[in-house]
Amino acid sequence: MSQKKSLKSRLWAFFQGIGKTFMLPVALLAFMGLMLGIGSSFTSPTTIETFPFLGNDILQAIFSWMSTVGGFAFTYLPVLFAMAIPLGLVRSEKGVAAFSGFVGYVLLNLAINFYLTLTDQLAAADAMRTAGQGMVMGIQTIEMGVLGGIITGIIVYLLHNKFCEIKLPDAFAFFGGPRFVPIITALVMSVVGVAIPMIWPIFAAGINGIGSIIQGSGVFGPFLFGFGERLLLPFGLHHILVAMIRFTEAGGTQVVNGETISGALNIFYAQLQAGLPFSPDATAFLSQGKMPSFMFGLPAVALAIYHTARPENRKKIKGLLISGVIATLVTGITEPIEFLFLFISPALFLVHAVLTGLGFMIMAMLNVTIGNTDGGILDFLIFGVMQGFKTKWYLVLAVGAAWFATYYFVFRFAITKWNLKTPGREEAKAGAEETATSSKGTSHNAERILAALGGKENIETLDNCITRLRLVVKDMSKVQDDVLKECGALGIVKLDDHSLQVIIGPQVAILKAQMEKVA
Repeated sequence: MSQKKSLKSRLWAFFQGIGKTFMLPVALLAFMGLMLGIGSSFTSPTTIETFPFLGNDILQAIFSWMSTVGGFAFTYLPVLFAMAIPLGLVRSEKGVAAFSGFVGYVLLNLAINFYLTLTDQLAAADAMRTAGQGMVMGIQTIEMGVLGGIITGIIVYLLHNKFCEIKLPDAFAFFGGPRFVPIITALVMSVVGVAIPMIWPIFAAGINGIGSIIQGSGVFGPFLFGFGERLLLPFGLHHILVAMIRFTEAGGTQVVNGETISGALNIFYAQLQAGLPFSPDATAFLSQGKMPSFMFGLPAVALAIYHTARPENRKKIKGLLISGVIATLVTGITEPIEFLFLFISPALFLVHAVLTGLGFMIMAMLNVTIGNTDGGILDFLIFGVMQGFKTKWYLVLAVGAAWFATYYFVFRFAITKWNLKTPGREEAKAGAEETATSSKGTSHNAERILAALGGKENIETLDNCITRLRLVVKDMSKVQDDVLKECGALGIVKLDDHSLQVIIGPQVAILKAQMEKVA
Protein backbone atom coordinates (compact mmCIF):
# COMPACT_ATOMS: atom_id res chain seq x y z
CA MET A 1 0.00 0.00 0.00
CA SER A 2 2.79 2.39 0.85
CA GLN A 3 4.42 1.69 -2.50
CA LYS A 4 1.17 2.62 -4.28
CA LYS A 5 0.96 5.83 -2.34
CA SER A 6 4.56 6.58 -3.13
CA LEU A 7 3.97 5.93 -6.83
CA LYS A 8 0.86 8.11 -6.76
CA SER A 9 2.80 10.92 -5.11
CA ARG A 10 5.56 10.65 -7.70
CA LEU A 11 3.03 10.78 -10.52
CA TRP A 12 1.34 13.84 -9.01
CA ALA A 13 4.71 15.53 -8.64
CA PHE A 14 5.67 14.61 -12.20
CA PHE A 15 2.49 15.94 -13.82
CA GLN A 16 2.56 19.07 -11.68
CA GLY A 17 6.18 19.57 -12.70
CA ILE A 18 5.36 19.10 -16.39
CA GLY A 19 2.63 21.71 -16.15
CA LYS A 20 4.99 24.10 -14.40
CA THR A 21 7.75 23.70 -17.00
CA PHE A 22 5.30 24.71 -19.74
CA MET A 23 5.20 28.17 -18.21
CA LEU A 24 8.78 29.11 -19.18
CA PRO A 25 8.31 28.91 -22.97
CA VAL A 26 4.68 30.06 -22.70
CA ALA A 27 5.73 33.19 -20.78
CA LEU A 28 8.23 33.99 -23.53
CA LEU A 29 5.58 33.24 -26.12
CA ALA A 30 3.14 35.62 -24.46
CA PHE A 31 5.68 38.45 -24.43
CA MET A 32 6.80 37.79 -28.01
CA GLY A 33 3.13 37.65 -28.97
CA LEU A 34 2.65 41.17 -27.64
CA MET A 35 5.59 42.37 -29.75
CA LEU A 36 4.22 40.58 -32.79
CA GLY A 37 0.76 42.04 -32.15
CA ILE A 38 2.02 45.62 -31.83
CA GLY A 39 4.35 45.31 -34.81
CA SER A 40 1.77 43.74 -37.13
CA SER A 41 -0.90 46.22 -36.05
CA PHE A 42 1.18 49.31 -36.81
CA THR A 43 2.48 47.96 -40.13
CA SER A 44 -1.04 47.23 -41.35
CA PRO A 45 -1.99 49.32 -44.42
CA THR A 46 -5.36 50.04 -42.81
CA THR A 47 -3.73 51.45 -39.68
CA ILE A 48 -1.29 53.55 -41.70
CA GLU A 49 -4.16 54.89 -43.77
CA THR A 50 -6.00 55.91 -40.59
CA PHE A 51 -2.87 57.33 -38.92
CA PRO A 52 -0.58 58.53 -41.75
CA PHE A 53 2.24 59.55 -39.40
CA LEU A 54 2.83 55.85 -38.70
CA GLY A 55 4.01 55.47 -42.29
CA ASN A 56 7.30 57.12 -41.39
CA ASP A 57 10.17 54.91 -42.61
CA ILE A 58 11.92 54.83 -39.24
CA LEU A 59 8.71 53.92 -37.39
CA GLN A 60 7.90 51.23 -39.94
CA ALA A 61 11.39 49.80 -39.57
CA ILE A 62 10.91 49.60 -35.79
CA PHE A 63 7.48 47.98 -36.10
CA SER A 64 8.76 45.51 -38.70
CA TRP A 65 11.63 44.64 -36.36
CA MET A 66 9.09 43.99 -33.59
CA SER A 67 7.10 41.68 -35.87
CA THR A 68 10.24 39.78 -36.86
CA VAL A 69 11.45 39.37 -33.27
CA GLY A 70 7.95 38.51 -32.08
CA GLY A 71 7.77 35.57 -34.44
CA PHE A 72 10.85 33.94 -32.91
CA ALA A 73 9.12 31.98 -30.14
CA PHE A 74 6.40 30.74 -32.46
CA THR A 75 8.94 29.45 -34.98
CA TYR A 76 11.15 27.66 -32.45
CA LEU A 77 8.57 26.65 -29.85
CA PRO A 78 9.21 22.87 -30.04
CA VAL A 79 12.92 23.21 -29.25
CA LEU A 80 12.07 25.65 -26.46
CA PHE A 81 9.90 22.95 -24.86
CA ALA A 82 12.62 20.34 -25.40
CA MET A 83 15.00 22.51 -23.37
CA ALA A 84 12.57 23.95 -20.81
CA ILE A 85 11.10 20.63 -19.62
CA PRO A 86 14.35 19.04 -18.40
CA LEU A 87 15.57 22.45 -17.21
CA GLY A 88 12.50 22.81 -15.00
CA LEU A 89 12.23 19.22 -13.78
CA VAL A 90 15.78 18.27 -12.81
CA ARG A 91 17.19 19.25 -9.43
CA SER A 92 20.85 19.65 -10.33
CA GLU A 93 23.04 20.42 -13.35
CA LYS A 94 20.15 22.31 -14.98
CA GLY A 95 22.41 23.76 -17.66
CA VAL A 96 23.45 20.26 -18.74
CA ALA A 97 19.77 19.24 -18.87
CA ALA A 98 18.83 22.17 -21.12
CA PHE A 99 21.85 21.54 -23.38
CA SER A 100 20.89 17.87 -23.62
CA GLY A 101 17.34 18.88 -24.54
CA PHE A 102 18.65 20.81 -27.54
CA VAL A 103 20.95 17.94 -28.55
CA GLY A 104 18.12 15.44 -28.20
CA TYR A 105 15.64 17.45 -30.26
CA VAL A 106 18.04 17.98 -33.17
CA LEU A 107 19.09 14.33 -33.23
CA LEU A 108 15.46 13.19 -33.01
CA ASN A 109 14.69 15.02 -36.24
CA LEU A 110 17.94 13.96 -37.93
CA ALA A 111 17.14 10.32 -37.15
CA ILE A 112 13.59 10.73 -38.51
CA ASN A 113 15.05 12.24 -41.67
CA PHE A 114 17.47 9.30 -41.93
CA TYR A 115 14.62 6.77 -41.67
CA LEU A 116 12.44 8.61 -44.20
CA THR A 117 15.37 8.80 -46.63
CA LEU A 118 16.33 5.15 -46.10
CA THR A 119 12.75 3.93 -46.69
CA ASP A 120 12.21 6.30 -49.62
CA GLN A 121 9.40 8.14 -47.77
CA LEU A 122 10.94 11.60 -47.96
CA ALA A 123 8.31 13.73 -49.70
CA ALA A 124 9.02 16.19 -52.47
CA ALA A 125 8.97 19.87 -51.55
CA ASP A 126 5.52 20.43 -53.05
CA ALA A 127 4.07 17.35 -51.34
CA MET A 128 5.43 17.72 -47.80
CA ARG A 129 2.19 19.09 -46.38
CA THR A 130 0.14 16.21 -47.77
CA ALA A 131 2.65 13.69 -46.39
CA GLY A 132 2.60 15.26 -42.92
CA GLN A 133 6.21 16.39 -43.22
CA GLY A 134 7.87 19.76 -42.77
CA MET A 135 11.15 21.58 -42.22
CA VAL A 136 12.48 21.82 -38.66
CA MET A 137 15.70 23.77 -38.19
CA GLY A 138 16.64 23.00 -41.79
CA ILE A 139 15.80 19.28 -41.45
CA GLN A 140 12.96 17.65 -43.38
CA THR A 141 11.12 15.53 -40.86
CA ILE A 142 7.70 14.45 -39.62
CA GLU A 143 5.64 17.46 -38.60
CA MET A 144 5.18 16.73 -34.88
CA GLY A 145 4.92 20.33 -33.72
CA VAL A 146 5.41 21.02 -30.04
CA LEU A 147 4.77 17.35 -29.17
CA GLY A 148 8.20 16.51 -30.55
CA GLY A 149 9.72 18.94 -28.09
CA ILE A 150 7.64 17.62 -25.19
CA ILE A 151 8.57 14.00 -25.95
CA THR A 152 12.24 14.96 -26.14
CA GLY A 153 12.08 16.97 -22.93
CA ILE A 154 10.52 14.14 -20.92
CA ILE A 155 12.99 11.54 -22.21
CA VAL A 156 15.94 13.83 -21.47
CA TYR A 157 14.64 14.41 -17.95
CA LEU A 158 14.44 10.66 -17.32
CA LEU A 159 17.93 10.10 -18.74
CA HIS A 160 19.35 12.96 -16.69
CA ASN A 161 17.94 11.53 -13.45
CA LYS A 162 19.39 8.10 -14.20
CA PHE A 163 22.84 9.00 -15.55
CA CYS A 164 23.80 12.41 -14.19
CA GLU A 165 25.99 10.87 -11.47
CA ILE A 166 27.18 7.80 -13.35
CA LYS A 167 30.75 6.60 -12.64
CA LEU A 168 32.68 5.11 -15.53
CA PRO A 169 35.96 3.18 -15.43
CA ASP A 170 39.05 5.34 -15.03
CA ALA A 171 39.90 5.09 -18.71
CA PHE A 172 36.56 6.71 -19.57
CA ALA A 173 36.12 8.83 -16.43
CA PHE A 174 36.24 12.05 -18.48
CA PHE A 175 32.89 11.09 -20.03
CA GLY A 176 31.23 10.29 -16.69
CA GLY A 177 28.89 12.32 -14.49
CA PRO A 178 27.00 15.21 -16.11
CA ARG A 179 29.03 14.92 -19.34
CA PHE A 180 27.44 11.53 -19.94
CA VAL A 181 23.91 12.97 -20.11
CA PRO A 182 24.15 14.61 -23.57
CA ILE A 183 26.06 11.54 -24.81
CA ILE A 184 23.38 9.07 -23.76
CA THR A 185 20.75 11.54 -24.93
CA ALA A 186 22.28 11.59 -28.40
CA LEU A 187 22.25 7.78 -28.58
CA VAL A 188 18.75 7.29 -27.18
CA MET A 189 17.11 10.06 -29.21
CA SER A 190 18.74 8.71 -32.37
CA VAL A 191 17.01 5.39 -31.73
CA VAL A 192 13.73 7.09 -30.78
CA GLY A 193 13.91 9.09 -34.01
CA VAL A 194 14.09 5.90 -36.06
CA ALA A 195 11.11 4.45 -34.17
CA ILE A 196 8.93 7.57 -34.35
CA PRO A 197 7.89 7.22 -38.02
CA MET A 198 6.57 3.74 -37.27
CA ILE A 199 4.47 4.68 -34.22
CA TRP A 200 3.61 8.30 -34.96
CA PRO A 201 0.46 7.54 -37.02
CA ILE A 202 -1.08 5.81 -33.99
CA PHE A 203 -0.10 8.61 -31.64
CA ALA A 204 -1.31 11.28 -34.05
CA ALA A 205 -4.63 9.48 -34.47
CA GLY A 206 -5.22 9.72 -30.71
CA ILE A 207 -4.53 13.45 -30.66
CA ASN A 208 -6.68 13.95 -33.74
CA GLY A 209 -9.45 12.01 -32.02
CA ILE A 210 -9.43 14.39 -29.07
CA GLY A 211 -9.41 17.30 -31.49
CA SER A 212 -12.31 15.83 -33.43
CA ILE A 213 -14.40 15.54 -30.28
CA ILE A 214 -13.73 19.14 -29.30
CA GLN A 215 -14.05 20.55 -32.80
CA GLY A 216 -17.11 18.40 -33.48
CA SER A 217 -18.87 19.86 -30.45
CA GLY A 218 -19.32 23.17 -32.28
CA VAL A 219 -19.73 26.16 -29.95
CA PHE A 220 -20.02 23.70 -27.06
CA GLY A 221 -16.35 22.78 -27.62
CA PRO A 222 -15.05 26.13 -26.31
CA PHE A 223 -17.39 25.76 -23.32
CA LEU A 224 -15.91 22.35 -22.49
CA PHE A 225 -12.42 23.77 -22.76
CA GLY A 226 -13.05 26.84 -20.59
CA PHE A 227 -15.03 24.87 -18.01
CA GLY A 228 -12.48 22.04 -17.85
CA GLU A 229 -9.53 24.41 -17.61
CA ARG A 230 -11.01 26.12 -14.53
CA LEU A 231 -11.87 22.80 -12.87
CA LEU A 232 -8.29 21.59 -13.29
CA LEU A 233 -6.82 24.82 -11.91
CA PRO A 234 -7.01 23.90 -8.18
CA PHE A 235 -4.89 20.81 -8.91
CA GLY A 236 -2.38 22.72 -11.04
CA LEU A 237 -3.02 20.44 -14.03
CA HIS A 238 -4.79 22.99 -16.24
CA HIS A 239 -1.54 23.81 -18.06
CA ILE A 240 -1.56 20.37 -19.69
CA LEU A 241 -5.05 20.81 -21.17
CA VAL A 242 -4.19 24.35 -22.26
CA ALA A 243 -0.96 23.22 -23.96
CA MET A 244 -2.80 20.45 -25.81
CA ILE A 245 -5.34 22.89 -27.26
CA ARG A 246 -2.84 25.64 -28.00
CA PHE A 247 -0.08 23.59 -29.59
CA THR A 248 -1.45 20.30 -30.96
CA GLU A 249 -4.06 19.05 -33.41
CA ALA A 250 -6.57 19.02 -30.55
CA GLY A 251 -6.85 22.78 -31.06
CA GLY A 252 -7.43 22.45 -34.79
CA THR A 253 -5.34 22.31 -37.96
CA GLN A 254 -5.32 24.89 -40.76
CA VAL A 255 -3.20 25.77 -43.77
CA VAL A 256 -1.62 29.22 -43.41
CA ASN A 257 0.49 30.56 -46.28
CA GLY A 258 0.91 27.05 -47.63
CA GLU A 259 2.04 25.56 -44.30
CA THR A 260 -0.01 23.18 -42.18
CA ILE A 261 -0.29 24.65 -38.71
CA SER A 262 -1.72 22.76 -35.72
CA GLY A 263 -2.88 24.19 -32.41
CA ALA A 264 -5.15 27.15 -31.80
CA LEU A 265 -2.39 29.52 -30.64
CA ASN A 266 0.00 28.43 -33.38
CA ILE A 267 -2.68 29.10 -36.00
CA PHE A 268 -3.41 32.54 -34.54
CA TYR A 269 0.26 33.57 -34.48
CA ALA A 270 0.83 32.28 -38.01
CA GLN A 271 -2.11 34.33 -39.28
CA LEU A 272 -0.98 37.36 -37.29
CA GLN A 273 2.54 37.10 -38.68
CA ALA A 274 1.24 36.72 -42.24
CA GLY A 275 -1.21 39.62 -41.91
CA LEU A 276 -4.19 37.33 -42.61
CA PRO A 277 -7.67 37.48 -41.04
CA PHE A 278 -7.90 35.58 -37.75
CA SER A 279 -9.76 32.29 -37.73
CA PRO A 280 -12.74 32.22 -35.31
CA ASP A 281 -12.17 28.47 -34.94
CA ALA A 282 -8.72 29.17 -33.45
CA THR A 283 -9.47 32.24 -31.34
CA ALA A 284 -12.47 30.44 -29.83
CA PHE A 285 -9.97 28.76 -27.46
CA LEU A 286 -7.80 31.80 -26.77
CA SER A 287 -7.87 35.09 -24.86
CA GLN A 288 -11.32 36.24 -25.91
CA GLY A 289 -13.04 33.43 -24.00
CA LYS A 290 -11.37 34.43 -20.74
CA MET A 291 -12.16 38.13 -20.99
CA PRO A 292 -15.76 38.15 -19.67
CA SER A 293 -14.68 36.37 -16.48
CA PHE A 294 -11.14 37.74 -16.09
CA MET A 295 -11.71 41.39 -16.98
CA PHE A 296 -15.22 41.75 -15.59
CA GLY A 297 -16.34 38.75 -13.53
CA LEU A 298 -13.52 38.39 -11.04
CA PRO A 299 -13.28 42.15 -10.36
CA ALA A 300 -17.01 41.95 -9.61
CA VAL A 301 -16.28 39.11 -7.16
CA ALA A 302 -13.72 41.32 -5.42
CA LEU A 303 -16.29 44.11 -5.19
CA ALA A 304 -18.89 41.72 -3.77
CA ILE A 305 -16.41 40.49 -1.16
CA TYR A 306 -15.58 44.08 -0.25
CA HIS A 307 -19.24 45.13 0.07
CA THR A 308 -20.15 42.11 2.19
CA ALA A 309 -17.19 42.50 4.54
CA ARG A 310 -17.72 44.01 7.96
CA PRO A 311 -17.33 47.81 7.70
CA GLU A 312 -14.49 47.78 10.21
CA ASN A 313 -12.60 45.18 8.14
CA ARG A 314 -12.94 46.72 4.67
CA LYS A 315 -9.85 48.85 4.99
CA LYS A 316 -7.81 45.78 5.95
CA ILE A 317 -8.82 43.74 2.90
CA LYS A 318 -8.81 46.55 0.34
CA GLY A 319 -5.14 46.10 -0.55
CA LEU A 320 -5.55 42.33 -0.94
CA LEU A 321 -8.51 42.75 -3.27
CA ILE A 322 -6.97 45.55 -5.34
CA SER A 323 -3.74 43.61 -5.90
CA GLY A 324 -5.78 40.58 -6.96
CA VAL A 325 -7.82 42.63 -9.42
CA ILE A 326 -4.70 44.22 -10.93
CA ALA A 327 -3.07 40.80 -11.37
CA THR A 328 -6.19 39.48 -13.08
CA LEU A 329 -6.68 42.49 -15.34
CA VAL A 330 -3.08 42.95 -16.43
CA THR A 331 -1.51 39.48 -16.40
CA GLY A 332 -4.43 37.06 -16.40
CA ILE A 333 -3.25 35.54 -13.11
CA THR A 334 -6.54 34.77 -11.39
CA GLU A 335 -5.62 32.63 -8.39
CA PRO A 336 -5.26 35.57 -5.93
CA ILE A 337 -9.00 36.18 -6.28
CA GLU A 338 -10.21 32.64 -7.02
CA PHE A 339 -8.60 31.16 -3.92
CA LEU A 340 -10.40 33.69 -1.73
CA PHE A 341 -13.61 31.71 -2.28
CA LEU A 342 -12.53 28.31 -3.66
CA PHE A 343 -12.11 26.58 -0.31
CA ILE A 344 -14.86 28.54 1.42
CA SER A 345 -17.47 27.57 -1.17
CA PRO A 346 -16.55 25.03 -3.86
CA ALA A 347 -20.07 25.51 -5.22
CA LEU A 348 -19.25 29.14 -6.04
CA PHE A 349 -16.08 28.01 -7.79
CA LEU A 350 -18.21 25.63 -9.84
CA VAL A 351 -20.44 28.57 -10.79
CA HIS A 352 -17.30 30.48 -11.76
CA ALA A 353 -16.11 27.54 -13.91
CA VAL A 354 -19.49 27.37 -15.67
CA LEU A 355 -19.51 31.13 -16.32
CA THR A 356 -15.95 30.94 -17.67
CA GLY A 357 -16.99 28.17 -20.04
CA LEU A 358 -20.02 30.18 -21.12
CA GLY A 359 -17.74 33.14 -21.77
CA PHE A 360 -15.75 31.02 -24.23
CA MET A 361 -18.95 29.79 -25.86
CA ILE A 362 -20.58 33.23 -26.19
CA MET A 363 -17.45 34.80 -27.66
CA ALA A 364 -17.28 31.97 -30.21
CA MET A 365 -20.96 32.33 -31.08
CA LEU A 366 -20.48 36.07 -31.67
CA ASN A 367 -17.45 35.37 -33.93
CA VAL A 368 -15.13 37.55 -31.87
CA THR A 369 -11.51 37.00 -33.00
CA ILE A 370 -9.13 38.09 -30.23
CA GLY A 371 -6.19 35.76 -29.66
CA ASN A 372 -3.10 35.36 -27.45
CA THR A 373 -2.87 33.77 -24.01
CA ASP A 374 -3.70 35.90 -20.98
CA GLY A 375 -7.23 37.22 -21.37
CA GLY A 376 -6.39 40.54 -19.72
CA ILE A 377 -6.56 44.14 -20.74
CA LEU A 378 -3.27 44.03 -22.70
CA ASP A 379 -4.59 41.27 -24.93
CA PHE A 380 -7.87 43.16 -25.32
CA LEU A 381 -6.09 46.33 -26.45
CA ILE A 382 -3.28 44.85 -28.58
CA PHE A 383 -5.06 41.91 -30.19
CA GLY A 384 -8.56 43.35 -30.12
CA VAL A 385 -8.80 47.14 -30.34
CA MET A 386 -5.53 47.71 -32.23
CA GLN A 387 -6.40 45.09 -34.85
CA GLY A 388 -9.52 47.02 -35.86
CA PHE A 389 -13.24 46.43 -35.75
CA LYS A 390 -12.88 43.14 -37.62
CA THR A 391 -12.03 41.48 -34.28
CA LYS A 392 -15.42 42.63 -32.88
CA TRP A 393 -13.67 43.75 -29.68
CA TYR A 394 -16.62 45.96 -28.76
CA LEU A 395 -18.74 42.87 -28.09
CA VAL A 396 -16.40 41.99 -25.21
CA LEU A 397 -17.56 45.16 -23.44
CA ALA A 398 -21.24 44.28 -23.90
CA VAL A 399 -20.85 40.68 -22.73
CA GLY A 400 -18.47 41.81 -19.96
CA ALA A 401 -21.07 44.19 -18.53
CA ALA A 402 -23.53 41.30 -18.26
CA TRP A 403 -20.86 39.09 -16.68
CA PHE A 404 -19.96 41.79 -14.16
CA ALA A 405 -23.59 42.08 -13.03
CA THR A 406 -24.07 38.30 -12.93
CA TYR A 407 -20.92 37.64 -10.92
CA TYR A 408 -21.59 40.50 -8.52
CA PHE A 409 -25.17 39.60 -7.66
CA VAL A 410 -24.59 35.82 -7.55
CA PHE A 411 -21.59 36.14 -5.24
CA ARG A 412 -23.11 38.86 -3.07
CA PHE A 413 -26.31 36.82 -2.67
CA ALA A 414 -24.42 33.60 -1.86
CA ILE A 415 -22.07 35.27 0.63
CA THR A 416 -24.90 36.92 2.58
CA LYS A 417 -27.43 34.07 2.21
CA TRP A 418 -25.12 31.37 3.57
CA ASN A 419 -22.91 33.66 5.66
CA LEU A 420 -19.78 32.57 3.85
CA LYS A 421 -16.61 33.61 5.65
CA THR A 422 -14.96 35.42 2.78
CA PRO A 423 -12.18 37.87 3.73
CA GLY A 424 -13.42 40.60 6.05
CA ARG A 425 -16.44 38.66 7.36
CA GLU A 426 -14.62 37.03 10.23
CA GLU A 427 -16.03 37.87 13.63
CA ALA A 428 -13.85 40.13 15.72
CA LYS A 429 -12.00 38.34 18.52
CA ALA A 430 -10.12 39.62 21.50
CA GLY A 431 -6.58 40.42 20.50
CA ALA A 432 -7.44 40.13 16.81
CA GLU A 433 -6.07 43.58 16.07
CA GLU A 434 -2.76 42.78 17.72
CA THR A 435 -2.54 39.45 15.90
CA ALA A 436 -3.23 41.10 12.57
CA THR A 437 -0.61 43.74 13.25
CA SER A 438 2.03 41.29 14.37
CA SER A 439 1.40 38.87 11.53
CA LYS A 440 1.59 41.60 8.92
CA GLY A 441 5.31 41.86 9.26
CA THR A 442 5.77 38.10 9.04
CA SER A 443 3.61 37.64 5.94
CA HIS A 444 5.50 35.35 3.54
CA ASN A 445 8.20 34.91 6.17
CA ALA A 446 10.31 32.11 4.72
CA GLU A 447 11.47 30.71 8.08
CA ARG A 448 7.96 30.60 9.53
CA ILE A 449 6.50 29.02 6.41
CA LEU A 450 9.27 26.43 6.36
CA ALA A 451 8.52 25.58 9.98
CA ALA A 452 4.79 25.34 9.21
CA LEU A 453 5.61 22.78 6.52
CA GLY A 454 7.25 20.57 9.12
CA GLY A 455 10.78 21.89 8.67
CA LYS A 456 13.27 21.27 5.91
CA GLU A 457 13.61 17.63 6.96
CA ASN A 458 9.93 17.08 6.09
CA ILE A 459 10.28 18.40 2.51
CA GLU A 460 11.31 15.97 -0.20
CA THR A 461 10.88 18.35 -3.15
CA LEU A 462 10.18 22.08 -3.35
CA ASP A 463 9.24 23.90 -6.53
CA ASN A 464 6.96 26.67 -7.70
CA CYS A 465 4.85 27.73 -10.66
CA ILE A 466 3.36 31.17 -11.31
CA THR A 467 1.41 31.47 -8.05
CA ARG A 468 1.99 28.43 -5.88
CA LEU A 469 4.59 26.41 -4.05
CA ARG A 470 4.54 22.78 -5.18
CA LEU A 471 5.88 20.32 -2.63
CA VAL A 472 6.21 16.65 -1.84
CA VAL A 473 6.37 16.17 1.94
CA LYS A 474 7.21 13.10 3.98
CA ASP A 475 4.52 13.55 6.65
CA MET A 476 1.44 15.60 5.78
CA SER A 477 0.30 15.67 9.43
CA LYS A 478 3.19 18.03 10.23
CA VAL A 479 1.85 20.69 7.86
CA GLN A 480 0.15 23.48 9.83
CA ASP A 481 -2.57 24.96 7.62
CA ASP A 482 -3.51 27.75 10.02
CA VAL A 483 0.04 29.03 10.34
CA LEU A 484 0.49 28.99 6.55
CA LYS A 485 -2.64 31.11 6.16
CA GLU A 486 -1.42 33.49 8.87
CA CYS A 487 1.74 33.88 6.79
CA GLY A 488 -0.27 35.00 3.79
CA ALA A 489 -1.11 31.74 1.99
CA LEU A 490 -4.31 32.10 -0.02
CA GLY A 491 -5.03 28.39 0.11
CA ILE A 492 -3.62 24.91 0.68
CA VAL A 493 -4.31 22.04 -1.72
CA LYS A 494 -3.50 18.51 -0.49
CA LEU A 495 -3.54 16.25 -3.54
CA ASP A 496 -2.71 13.05 -1.64
CA ASP A 497 -0.79 11.94 1.44
CA HIS A 498 2.42 13.57 0.24
CA SER A 499 1.71 16.07 -2.58
CA LEU A 500 0.95 19.61 -1.45
CA GLN A 501 0.40 23.00 -3.04
CA VAL A 502 0.49 26.29 -1.14
CA ILE A 503 -1.06 29.16 -3.07
CA ILE A 504 0.96 32.33 -2.45
CA GLY A 505 0.42 34.66 -5.40
CA PRO A 506 2.73 36.36 -7.92
CA GLN A 507 5.56 36.71 -5.35
CA VAL A 508 5.92 32.94 -4.96
CA ALA A 509 9.26 32.72 -6.81
CA ILE A 510 10.88 35.13 -4.35
CA LEU A 511 9.49 33.17 -1.41
CA LYS A 512 10.76 29.88 -2.82
CA ALA A 513 14.26 31.35 -3.25
CA GLN A 514 14.20 32.63 0.34
CA MET A 515 13.09 29.23 1.62
CA GLU A 516 15.95 27.51 -0.22
CA LYS A 517 18.41 29.92 1.38
CA VAL A 518 16.97 29.28 4.84
CA ALA A 519 16.99 25.52 4.31
